[in-house]
Amino acid sequence: MQKLKAANLYRSELIPVSGKLVERYNLCLEKLGFKKTKLKSFSIDGLGWSPEIAEEKKDLHYLNHGEANPHGIIISPLQKGKPVYVPTHTFDKGMMQLIFKEHGDAINDITRDCAICIDFDQQIDAFFGPLDVLKYDTVSINFHLINNLYHIQEEQLQLVEKFKEGNNFVNETIHQELLESAKKHGDLRHRKLYLKPLTFQTNSFFTKAFGGIYVLRDFISPIVVFEDKEAHKEAIKDTLHDVLIYHISQPELMNKLKDHLIIECNLDEVVKDKRYERIKKVMLFNELKKTEHPYKDILNDKVLFRRYLNKIDATALKRVTGVEIYLERLERSNAFKIADLVDEGFYFALHQPHSSLDVKQYDLIWKLLVNVSPKDALFLYWYDKEQFYKTYETWDESFQDWVIETISNNI
Repeated sequence: MQKLKAANLYRSELIPVSGKLVERYNLCLEKLGFKKTKLKSFSIDGLGWSPEIAEEKKDLHYLNHGEANPHGIIISPLQKGKPVYVPTHTFDKGMMQLIFKEHGDAINDITRDCAICIDFDQQIDAFFGPLDVLKYDTVSINFHLINNLYHIQEEQLQLVEKFKEGNNFVNETIHQELLESAKKHGDLRHRKLYLKPLTFQTNSFFTKAFGGIYVLRDFISPIVVFEDKEAHKEAIKDTLHDVLIYHISQPELMNKLKDHLIIECNLDEVVKDKRYERIKKVMLFNELKKTEHPYKDILNDKVLFRRYLNKIDATALKRVTGVEIYLERLERSNAFKIADLVDEGFYFALHQPHSSLDVKQYDLIWKLLVNVSPKDALFLYWYDKEQFYKTYETWDESFQDWVIETISNNI
């Protein structure tokens, strides 16, 4: 991962936490029912998740009480607009954007000397079956301050009102109470300390529950796509929900997504795109075993690329160049079918979200597509960083160099 870090491609927007902020973070952890961290310094993302604490606790989702109960922590206004690196749902970033949009001023005020615990409540105490994720509708976002500062503010205001009553301005007891409160907590009268609960409306989304589930419900009919085979097997036994259920590896899924105008693929246009060239290079890389040159050079140099392309056997050559062969033959006859000449994984990787989709739906469908056929390293990095990082560690170092260069040139 060091090369990714050097290229600012690995969690490069984390916020450093040390000193007093560590103490506040620990108070949030305790308030949410988690154990404190022993670390003296660490870093956090926009949601308050820390990779160092996750490693310490050996739990990537240490801010969750089960798959149905995620939480967040805000200890700095600098978290505004920062990435959510390990989201439980694809809408987690959207919820954080809503929080800072609605409560940005109050967050600036509160985090001067306090921290905020966030409870994302979708009215589900626990999941009992995979299709329970269909219950997601609206998420209630609730806030709790670590030192009950809002309630202390109310007490101060009540003391002030009491001080104004009758002759209480000469009451030394009230004087002392006001002074003690001000010395301990400061003058809270004019501070913005109340964060009203917010409601976030979900639509289509991905959740990590049950090994990963896509819920597509903004289309002709609801479609649920599973990444985990056991969860998929359990879900297809369900007779209560009127939804279409697929495993992500089923070829029938892609046909259904096209029928519902969720994805599309125009090969005549795709072959002119840079994305096609990237995927074709990955296809060749997957076919090469022993090479005399680094993969980075082979994939960047047209002469070397053609040399190695002509060294692989006919079956492998068909997998790499099948799209071009198919389009050439199609000009002469309509008798040829895509499945006869084009590798299925290559063909699936060339699909894209349907042009009729709302912009908000694009990222989710891209995430689904790059996981159906993860052959575009750039789009895998853009739309599923967690999976990208896992896959990256399995690649040859020279291929890693090519991937880093490819991503850096397209950011």
